[in-house]
Amino acid sequence: MTHRVLIAGLGNMGRAHALAHHAHPEAEIVGLVNRSATELPEELRGYPLFTDFETALAETRPDIAVIATYSDSHADYACAAMRAGAHVFVEKPLATTAEDAARVVACARETGRKLVVGYILRHHPSWQRLITEARGLGGPWVFRLNLNQQSSGPTWETHKALMQTTSPIVDCGVHYVDVMCQVTDAAPLRVHGIGLRLSEELPEGMYNYGQFQVVFADGSVGWYEAGWGPMMSETASFVKDIVSPHGAVSIAQGNRGRSDDVDGHTKVGAILVHRAQGDESIEMPDEPGHQALCDAEQDYLIRAIAEDIDLDRHMRDALQSLRICLAADESIRSGRPVALTTDPEETP
Repeated sequence: MTHRVLIAGLGNMGRAHALAHHAHPEAEIVGLVNRSATELPEELRGYPLFTDFETALAETRPDIAVIATYSDSHADYACAAMRAGAHVFVEKPLATTAEDAARVVACARETGRKLVVGYILRHHPSWQRLITEARGLGGPWVFRLNLNQQSSGPTWETHKALMQTTSPIVDCGVHYVDVMCQVTDAAPLRVHGIGLRLSEELPEGMYNYGQFQVVFADGSVGWYEAGWGPMMSETASFVKDIVSPHGAVSIAQGNRGRSDDVDGHTKVGAILVHRAQGDESIEMPDEPGHQALCDAEQDYLIRAIAEDIDLDRHMRDALQSLRICLAADESIRSGRPVALTTDPEETP
């Protein structure tokens, strides 16, 4: 079966997803959507171009809609696409509020459409191994995760555009909080965050450095930090440690280039497992690059449609990780810790 695919948003992620469908034997791109003119790779030239999502949706009647626009449009676009009969892949974060995210999931259940959220690390064999090794040690766990990006030029411009609506700890944090949740499998209880606006180029009320701590019901605790901008330090920009009473699992050879190198954000290279009896280094050769991971994400959606894969847990996990990051954002803005009540829709 060939699926008619509409891609909305032609930034870095949207182009990568479009290239994935361009090469997929079961996909046919019927339209590309971008509000402004943009230079496209040669493979994508010639496809119909639209500047308005609703118009494109009505004219192309896609089977799949890929939404890689700015975060504040994700919820409305996803629901419109599903109500028009399309299955949906939406880039993270699923929405900018917990209420909007829950609305998207409710729409998927109501319409019976498949909904996949762009948690790219879930498709990476090295990160899957990291999670398996951490769970094998047994909990409770301490999570020490960060991703600081010393961005300049076009990358800083992209970051500033993202920060019109979404802070770094929400935009990037959902990936790593999702890793925490996959390891501990416990409900979050409370979040405390701190942050700072380090540039006058940002909108009032937005910060480009944030850090938060989260406490889980099994006693596990997590720390996540994210900062964007030309002022950020390259020192300790990439920390990935998971510690338990029985040892630790770490990414030992992660990003060794510039911290704003997108391909480097998913690289593991080697996993170091530390136990009392000694250390074990697990080499992870032939890791997939960024485009290969985007290919895997889109292939997963197509398989989910063909095989009727149950995505309920996937959607609940997406809600939970976003809820934690939004609580951290609220804590930073309010200056107070935020308690998280258990929601059966979001907890396994």
